[in-house]
Amino acid sequence: MEDAEMMGPQVSVCMPVYNNAHYLAESIQSVLDQRFNDYEILVIDDCSTDRTAEIAMEFVAKDPRIRLFVNPSNLGMVPNWNRCLELSRGTYVKFLFGDDLFSSPDTLRLMVEAMEQFPGTALVSSSRTIIDGHSQTIDRISSFPESFSADGRDVIRRCIHMITRDHNLIGEPSVVLFRRDAAGRGFDCRYRQLVDLEMWFHLLEQGQFIYLAEPLCLFRHHEGQQTKINAVELNFIDDLSYLFDDYLVKPYVGIGAVGRAYLRYYQFYKLLKHARQGQHVMARVRGKIESLYGMRKFLLLRPFYRLYTPYWQMKRKIAKVLGRE
Repeated sequence: MEDAEMMGPQVSVCMPVYNNAHYLAESIQSVLDQRFNDYEILVIDDCSTDRTAEIAMEFVAKDPRIRLFVNPSNLGMVPNWNRCLELSRGTYVKFLFGDDLFSSPDTLRLMVEAMEQFPGTALVSSSRTIIDGHSQTIDRISSFPESFSADGRDVIRRCIHMITRDHNLIGEPSVVLFRRDAAGRGFDCRYRQLVDLEMWFHLLEQGQFIYLAEPLCLFRHHEGQQTKINAVELNFIDDLSYLFDDYLVKPYVGIGAVGRAYLRYYQFYKLLKHARQGQHVMARVRGKIESLYGMRKFLLLRPFYRLYTPYWQMKRKIAKVLGRE
């Protein structure tokens, strides 16, 4: 019989880090404070230029469950996430970014218990508390009103229908737990900002979704985050195009050709609207529309968009009443 060491831990806590020296110790300590202890911590440093690796090594020296790997060259965000998956040994994977925290000493226990209770579950998520660079609470995000379990494809469909309002109902990598063997494909390196959501869709095609209403993670907002850089550079618009190509045509999503065209157009319409409100640089927005859609086509289709919008809104209200959103 294989011993526990050969079988590996139940959970791999994966920490892909880059210049997280200011927050890393606090993040690692939030894992060590867990009451559930059948885990390993993988810190994968993508060639940080600060003391990130040195701080991680101080923890490695104290606890054999912690392993540190320093990439020989900078891989970039998504390849480094995949490096975490390659090196993990747990039955389950729990990402925790080097600036985020587990907000409860029972985070791992509650998520693992949810997985174990329903063997067909592919993904567990929870609500999260947003904190600033000084660990002060900013907000609490709860995409769903209460804890529930649902078929994964139903959740994908709900996310697609809500994507015009919220790009990620499920949550960031630090707030989910999933089965390692279901994620063997890795994160899709075409994506830069919605890479996590695309992976959640990939996993949810394979099983159930469980949502825990209790906030189990502290997600930090601060200057210098890759997500903020991606937002400025409008990378989410490129990613939405990829996501629509990959998933809008899925039969279980239930959106016809006109609806798919509407969603594609709406993303550019909303982007231009936000640019006029000063939220984005207008020249960058126009360049993005031109390269991904075509400005002439965009202007020609505006009357049809305005005609179809009331119908789309009515469909969404009906879907909400029927519990499909």
